[in-house]
Amino acid sequence: MYHAGCARRKEENMSEKMVIREYYELCDGGICQDLLTESEKRFVADGGMILSGVIQRCGVPNGNGRIYTNEVLEREIQLYEKLVKENRALGELDHPESNIVNLANVSHRMTAVWMEGDDVYGKMQILETPSGKILRALVEGGCKIGISSRGTGTLSESPKGSIVNDDFQLICFDMVSEPSTAGAFMMRENKESNVFTKADKLNRLIQDILS
Repeated sequence: MYHAGCARRKEENMSEKMVIREYYELCDGGICQDLLTESEKRFVADGGMILSGVIQRCGVPNGNGRIYTNEVLEREIQLYEKLVKENRALGELDHPESNIVNLANVSHRMTAVWMEGDDVYGKMQILETPSGKILRALVEGGCKIGISSRGTGTLSESPKGSIVNDDFQLICFDMVSEPSTAGAFMMRENKESNVFTKADKLNRLIQDILS
């Protein structure tokens, strides 16, 4: 009788819309991946900070045992792209239980999101807000910081794990201290790396040929 009651309560809880949070890892040592445009590289060379890499994944159970379908993530990323284009895709430092973004705690702005197969990639600019300055100091200090999606929705149980249902709504991507998914990385662009435009590369190639 006790076990049956527990099962019923679990089913009821699974059908209630909740805040769903996932965690992904930043890379070790600030290893770069060249995902930036020339203007973004100049921004980094001038002292700005941009992080880039995998920010979500579909089709496989994550560290929390949840599975996002390609259809759900693709739809939500397409909707989220509108916020990115309007410069309204903001995220917080740490992971609140709220379904709204608290502007007083904003640390970064997503500048791009896109899907490649089952992976969702993103780029974020660290802002000069109080929380942004703390985030920057943590990254520069070599702290292991993760990125986490935040959204609302319900779950359904399956033999493979908890399926995130079609009513899922993506809210934002936050920066957190509890990474849990291996193989999904955000990369910090190196301030000291050389920045070459296409014209620079062409001139270098011509000089190499002439010499």
